[in-house]
Amino acid sequence: MPSAPDAAIVGLGITELGRVYGRSTTALAAEAVRLAAADAGLGLHDLDGLLVSPGMRKDLDVNLAGVLNLGHLGLLAQVNAYGSTAGAMITQAALAIDAGMATTVACVFGDTPLRPSRPAGSAWGSPSRSGTALTGLSGWQTASGATNPNILYAMCARRHMEAYGTTSTQLGAIAVAQRSWAAANPLAAMRDPMSIEDHQESRWIAEPFHLLDCCLVSNGAVAVIVTSADRAADLRQPAVHVWGFGQAHRPRQMHAGSDWGLVTPAARSGPDAMRMAGVTVNDIDICEIYDCYTYTVLVTLEDYGFCAKGEGGSFVADGALAPGGALACNTGGGQLSSYYMWGMTPVSEAVIQARGHGGDRQAPRNDVILVSGNGGILEHHSTLVLSPLHRRAA
Repeated sequence: MPSAPDAAIVGLGITELGRVYGRSTTALAAEAVRLAAADAGLGLHDLDGLLVSPGMRKDLDVNLAGVLNLGHLGLLAQVNAYGSTAGAMITQAALAIDAGMATTVACVFGDTPLRPSRPAGSAWGSPSRSGTALTGLSGWQTASGATNPNILYAMCARRHMEAYGTTSTQLGAIAVAQRSWAAANPLAAMRDPMSIEDHQESRWIAEPFHLLDCCLVSNGAVAVIVTSADRAADLRQPAVHVWGFGQAHRPRQMHAGSDWGLVTPAARSGPDAMRMAGVTVNDIDICEIYDCYTYTVLVTLEDYGFCAKGEGGSFVADGALAPGGALACNTGGGQLSSYYMWGMTPVSEAVIQARGHGGDRQAPRNDVILVSGNGGILEHHSTLVLSPLHRRAA
């Protein structure tokens, strides 16, 4: 396994998040890049690379470089692996810097799915296909109504339940733990205490998912700046070093005999990243796991090897992921309670924790932080291993 390029995250920019109306995705993304550069102590003229995540609505593109008046870029691209894009962009930035294509790369995600006149649940609804003749899997999805992520992920969670006995209250333990972390996060949208009873009594979205199993919907943007470790040493903020990364992608597997819903691409992406970093799950101090649903936290922890396959429910049931538990996980409240910025939600919290800037929610140890991104319907996965330390101690 090759070593990771000697790169670091040196800037973090987060705009206003949540019900932010009247601003375009591009305007928010531009603000996030400016904030990230300023956070690093850099000017926009110092950037010679820009990677853009277009999001679900795809209304952000490489024209952002012109909006920012960037010039002489050695790297400019849109990257889209859905919720795994943030990890993929940081990986691409580190590799490009190592190859000499650029020295300082901004990676940005922005999205504005919320509208004042529409409920959050309609943000990514599928367009009507009435009158369209469809056959095969697409026809079944249209006829059955299985046309949005809520339903498709619910099918995955149901399969995990039937295979391993995972329960709704075990999923609820993940939501409760993350809400406990969110209580100390000023950026979190949902900070009121939550109990298992609250989870169980929340309305159904797509059985077995209650409302409190599902992520928020947010408008806003987040950007990070990646540069070489040498240059990072002279900048304003503590460097967050990239120790390892991994990706795994596969088409959706909705057919007899597949392991869809039981095993995800995290089973390859996670071990690859940890091997590159020279660590194992026993070395991980903090996990920032992509949590579009409680179930994705559980299955990702299994696939990373924090517990045996099928034992994720019992692993999380007794508050292991809550403050003071065995594994500090989604320490800002994640996408369930804090804000939904695709893979930039776990990345941004990892940077905050690595810098030691978590305030009342700062985890007791932060030497090794594992960050996941999950995209599509378990089709794409990225993993980062980050650390405030330049190199792993011998």
